[in-house]
Amino acid sequence: MRIRARTRRLTAFGATLLMVGTLGACSSESSDEPTTTTPDAPSDDLRRFYEQELAFEPCEPYATTGADTELFADERFECARLETPLDYTDPDGETASIALLRLPARGEPIGSLLTNPGGPGFPGMNFAALIGLLGQDSPVTERFDLIGFDPRGTGASRPALDCYSDAEREAGVISEPHVLGGWTPEDSRRWTDQCAERSGGEHVLAHVGTRDAARDMDVLRAVLGDDRLSYLGTSYGSRLGAVYAEMFPENVRALVLDGPMDPYAGTAERRAQQFTGLQRSFDLMGAACTAQPDCPLGTDPEAVTERFQEIVRPLLDEPVPAGDGRELTYAGAIDGVVAGLYAETGWPLITEGIREVRDGRGETLLGLHDGYYQREADGTYSNAIEATQAINCLDEERLTPEEETALIHDALEAAPFADPGRPIAESSGMCAFWPAEPTLGYPYGTGIEGLPATLTVAVTGDGLTPYEGGVRLAEALGGSLLTVEGEQHGIALIGGNACVDDIVADYLIDLTLPPDDARCAIG
Repeated sequence: MRIRARTRRLTAFGATLLMVGTLGACSSESSDEPTTTTPDAPSDDLRRFYEQELAFEPCEPYATTGADTELFADERFECARLETPLDYTDPDGETASIALLRLPARGEPIGSLLTNPGGPGFPGMNFAALIGLLGQDSPVTERFDLIGFDPRGTGASRPALDCYSDAEREAGVISEPHVLGGWTPEDSRRWTDQCAERSGGEHVLAHVGTRDAARDMDVLRAVLGDDRLSYLGTSYGSRLGAVYAEMFPENVRALVLDGPMDPYAGTAERRAQQFTGLQRSFDLMGAACTAQPDCPLGTDPEAVTERFQEIVRPLLDEPVPAGDGRELTYAGAIDGVVAGLYAETGWPLITEGIREVRDGRGETLLGLHDGYYQREADGTYSNAIEATQAINCLDEERLTPEEETALIHDALEAAPFADPGRPIAESSGMCAFWPAEPTLGYPYGTGIEGLPATLTVAVTGDGLTPYEGGVRLAEALGGSLLTVEGEQHGIALIGGNACVDDIVADYLIDLTLPPDDARCAIG
């Protein structure tokens, strides 16, 4: 597979293949003995799902993107489908088909390690495949069967969420309306109806939340033959892991929660945290740029936001050409910059992209945008971002138009680099007419009894899931926190950091936790 294709895919997960730097070292110490309670047996009406047998086969038919097609051709990977109830309160009703990939352990396996890359909405089969390729010599891939699954509604799982045509995606219907707000209730109703029609019905939309996915994980754990779950989740994957711990604490063996989300932060607070973190990352990127010759943002670190606004705001009226007959819009430029802010290694691409816009071109920022939105060269898209929106309708709190509009204002105040400088129209929430109420609830993953020790990995300069949220998640779970100094979103087993990888391996394999003050460093 081409390095550029791999890099784009990892960028969407908050990491890139270029994240290898100077590696630190940390010591470790043993944790308390894990709990030894017996997992609860499934109820009789769910027994057939928990006792099914998987039929593994070559993975090529499971590919949903061009990059997957090449990746899944590796004969070491094997794939299967897991049957679960679409609605767990109606086990005899319609079922979901969860696609999964397995990379068998190189040595004697402890069991399976389930993984999730985040989103929500990103498929997980290719995430596990990439971890396997990046960690071919890792003790984790030696001792665990590595498992990636596409959560219900995503990737190769069925039914799959589908809210837009590729032509609508190409026209910017996902991001363009949110630049200036202005979604009407009619827009929200039309979007929901379209999602239902293209995804299999309103009953499908009602059962794609995190709690549904956590129940699928427990079925998968049992079918794979594991008494207890070992799991690595990045970004939103930390939410999925925390919710699993809340719902099935007796079934947990080990949880690594990387790039962690704050379990106490509701929708408004979380978005405020995120936009504040993005502005911080933008300021650092801009300051680094001003120290270089021919920086398009000038020479004053205090003025980089203003200079950036001067360069990109004209795109609101006049997009610039970006190759292959395409154009870079204002929304596309902002999306491209945000994608590059996931890791410090993306900063040079942002700088080059801004320089191009200044000079009347947009290829680089559009390329970053395409990587994040998983656009193929032929103009087709994965369903990851629309799945993100749909899953969030069951996870996030519902907001009134006044609250939604205030949230847009607050976000732009926290991250002025993304401020278009024009009035923001009152906007209806996208999920205002979703056929089911949210099912996640806030806070989540708190006050859990009988949960074994967990490991949260948080980066101090994470602009997408700020470090403080990781501190709060570790405290909520009563687990350990590994602090990583650096500017990056997501690091465990995909960041190429020996310090982090060694600590994670010790925990997953031997259940050995780092000391309370353990720290690693990026770069």
